[in-house]
Amino acid sequence: MKTLITSLKIFLFFTVLTGVIYPLFVTGIAQLLFPNKANGSLIIKDNKAIGSELIGQQFDSSIYFTSRPSAISYNPLPSGGSNYGLTNIKLKNLVVERKHKFITFNRLDSLTVVPSEMLFASASGLDPHTSPSAALLQVDRIAKARGFDSSQKQQLIDLIQSKTEEMQFGLLGEPRINILNLNIALDKLDQNITNNK
Repeated sequence: MKTLITSLKIFLFFTVLTGVIYPLFVTGIAQLLFPNKANGSLIIKDNKAIGSELIGQQFDSSIYFTSRPSAISYNPLPSGGSNYGLTNIKLKNLVVERKHKFITFNRLDSLTVVPSEMLFASASGLDPHTSPSAALLQVDRIAKARGFDSSQKQQLIDLIQSKTEEMQFGLLGEPRINILNLNIALDKLDQNITNNK
């Protein structure tokens, strides 16, 4: 009986320590040092959360930059990729379909080299980034859809360059652009252009 009581005491002690005290301590430290990251890197607009910097969203409108394809329709609950192997005919067909859709939607020449991230879904299906080259291929479509003249189109190109995130520590990853952040900045640019007319 004494062993059972001792075991229960140890069990309760570690349950409280690892199930209550430790999580509260770690959460408190995270809230103090990294409040934005601890709360999901949420993007707030007009006092309303419109997304997270960490999770891609679908943009189908011609006035916005389009995101990387997602095998899970950008649903964060079943995060994952298609897991098709390189020799799978379904993957080949998806790549051909995505290339055709990207070229057609952006009114590009059929010989345009489409960046690979616009042809393949990421492993999580939630990657919020594309390459600067993928964004630049969409400039003409967006400028036309928003009625931008040549100087405003140049402002759009400058916006892409200003929103490009460089490699981490100068060596990890590739230059990339968060599409949700870019589209928010695009709306602000359009609003500034409209106000200055």
